[in-house]
Amino acid sequence: MSPLQIVLLLLAGVLSLLAYLVWRGGTRSRARAGLPRGEVVYADTGDWRQGKPLYAPRYGLSGKPDYLVRAGQEIVPVEVKPSRRASEPYEADVLQLAAYCLLVEEEFGQSPSHGLLRYRDQTFRIPFDRRLRETLLSVMEDMRLDLEESDVPRSHDDPTRCRFCGHRAHCEQHRLVD
Repeated sequence: MSPLQIVLLLLAGVLSLLAYLVWRGGTRSRARAGLPRGEVVYADTGDWRQGKPLYAPRYGLSGKPDYLVRAGQEIVPVEVKPSRRASEPYEADVLQLAAYCLLVEEEFGQSPSHGLLRYRDQTFRIPFDRRLRETLLSVMEDMRLDLEESDVPRSHDDPTRCRFCGHRAHCEQHRLVD
């Protein structure tokens, strides 16, 4: 074997090793992000920012999910909350994910069966069923009605959230929690 062949063989081995390490790192990154197997068709996180917001004119709704992944014939929205830890998903996060499911339905003409909500330590598979869809539409209608009001009472059900609210200095209602 000539010295050139040996160098080329070593170079091929090094390149193969580098390709494997890059592939392995990508697999770990996907797992940390809570992404299922499939093609990422939309991303709005970190260096992946691409695409315009999804828009559903019928509902007056727009948004930018963290990821959309084509898993088989289905497009699945994925919302990542990397610092959140909880044994159950927060209702607001579930509704945000449901809104992305509705946007996928409008944008791609097919309703996803579920969405994924990734917290720091676990991923929740949230079914996008008739009940969640109706809850989302009801909350959206309530929000539209609230826009017409001059003073809307804030939710103070969570004392910790109220205590760290950015509007606390201007809110007279926080005294209800203290």
